[in-house]
Amino acid sequence: MSRPTVLVIAPMPAFPTSAGNRRRLVTTCESLARGGFAVDLAYFAHEDQIYRRFGQHPPTDASAMARHFQRTFRIEPKAAIPLKTRARHFRIDDWCPDELVDFVAWYCAAYPETRAVLVNYVFLSRCLVAVPPGRLTLIDTHDRFADRQAQYRPFRAEPNFFYTDAAGEAAGLDRADVVLAIQAEEAAHFAAITRAHIHLLPPHFPARRPFRAPERLARIGFIGHGNDPNLFSIGRFAEAWSADWRPGRPILVIAGEICAGLGARPRPGIELAGYVDRIEDFYDGVDLVVAPMLMGSGLKMKVAEALSFGVPVIGTSIGFEGFSPIAPAHRCAGVDEVKAQVLTLVEDARGLAALTEACANLFASYNSGTQAAEDALLTLLRAHIGDLIPERGDAVPPAAIDGHDPVTLALPGGALTCVAGLGTAEPDDARHGILIATERAAPPGTAPYSPERRRWFVQAEQGPSRGIASGLAGAEVALGPEWVRGRRLPPALRAAVAVEIAGVQPDWEAEARLVGAGPRRFVVALALPSHLVVGRHPGAAFLIEPDAALELTLGAITPLGLAQGLPFLSATRTDLAPVPASLTLDGGEAPTNGGLLLILHDDLVGRVRLPAAGSSPGLHP
Repeated sequence: MSRPTVLVIAPMPAFPTSAGNRRRLVTTCESLARGGFAVDLAYFAHEDQIYRRFGQHPPTDASAMARHFQRTFRIEPKAAIPLKTRARHFRIDDWCPDELVDFVAWYCAAYPETRAVLVNYVFLSRCLVAVPPGRLTLIDTHDRFADRQAQYRPFRAEPNFFYTDAAGEAAGLDRADVVLAIQAEEAAHFAAITRAHIHLLPPHFPARRPFRAPERLARIGFIGHGNDPNLFSIGRFAEAWSADWRPGRPILVIAGEICAGLGARPRPGIELAGYVDRIEDFYDGVDLVVAPMLMGSGLKMKVAEALSFGVPVIGTSIGFEGFSPIAPAHRCAGVDEVKAQVLTLVEDARGLAALTEACANLFASYNSGTQAAEDALLTLLRAHIGDLIPERGDAVPPAAIDGHDPVTLALPGGALTCVAGLGTAEPDDARHGILIATERAAPPGTAPYSPERRRWFVQAEQGPSRGIASGLAGAEVALGPEWVRGRRLPPALRAAVAVEIAGVQPDWEAEARLVGAGPRRFVVALALPSHLVVGRHPGAAFLIEPDAALELTLGAITPLGLAQGLPFLSATRTDLAPVPASLTLDGGEAPTNGGLLLILHDDLVGRVRLPAAGSSPGLHP
């Protein structure tokens, strides 16, 4: 008997499971698979875009997703997803563009046998309007978003994730037949504002290690994604922990992507482990985990994960929301109380044994509830869809993955290699070198919404050309931010790579005029994207001339109050509003015969035309 299919749509990839929302996505899909469903996963590449805008390579493992799900799809946002709003809150559909609605309409026509569509996060609920009648629709909420911005006020910070008002959240939830809540308090809230059926589904975490009670505390840990709740919470805890740390006290080990946001300044008693490839290695290397959470909604996946590895946890009441905690160590009021609880147990073997037992009991009670909730959800789905679902069975066998031979172009001092197919989470490749760019669209000849991409790598080793004629010419790419900001390649090879990148489709174009020059320095006036004019933006600049290419140093950027604007030729993203500015460039002479100035900023490619001496670009009226 064939397994009915559920389409699952998410704005984050499933793998690697380096963040709580990814773990939630995977555990929900695993519940569906255990219930006899085949799962198709559609990744709306919102998170990919946001990572690049913050100067990081997005950890996306398309290869692992293809192995785990029946079919996988990738939907590229055509414009920037707004992280800020001038209004009091985002409208419920501000983060759900037309291309996602178009995908759902296409998918439902291409795969009419699909029985249900589940969308992650209420802000993507608009795409459910494209689901034909008769198919079950679900929203996995993850969090409550009504008035979420209020959580930031005690930290004097602005949110950079979605928030809306109660009416907007209710309207989004009303689009679904079933709404999944991650913890009881939020389930009660949603039940009061929507007509949809509310189902409480806390994520199930199978036990990975037996609980072990440490004799003493030598190393305590925290692992997490670099979101604001994590940064604010562990940032304050780390500050309190290091303030009076002395030898003999435990080392606080902080791991995960959050390390990139905590700065490189060494602090007493703090070890930044960075991203870990094997989560088991982190938990096996600490005696206790802290969850000093000061803000956030939903359920703290890091707590459930630590308990699944048998590691005792101490945290705040916010950190243990959804777990029905009893022990005082799970109901701390803030970071100071978490710190005090840890310090009282450093040499207290009996106290550590009691804490470990309390954690084991808490985890057993929690998982008993998650299993019952999963069973109830599967019963609910059978009631809506019918009796075509077999009882619990094995997961769908992985799909076959086609391989592609890489092709290489020799460069002065190195080689440019293009690899097509399903990428892994690694930004660089041991065989091909440093990742410099990923094509935004699927390669020609692939199926609609294919997750396959062409990726370009560079290494400082000369090699023969093999089947690549035009390099990156004409491609629409997202740059590898680490390559743009880093200087790991020899200067001559970086310049040669820039010549190749100069042929891609730019994100923005402008014309400049020379307004000042000195020894190995010149100043141009041009229209720059507005966000480059404010604050500091690490990037790279290259002067491309007919017979040479040279990397320059980006200097001061000063807004110009011109009555007439400088030519801003085009932009592919709606957030790239032009602002007249002067830009200082160091490290080279002003070109006399014109040329091309290539400005790279994380994922953006800017191409600026420099006129020959004696000429200047016209001004727009």
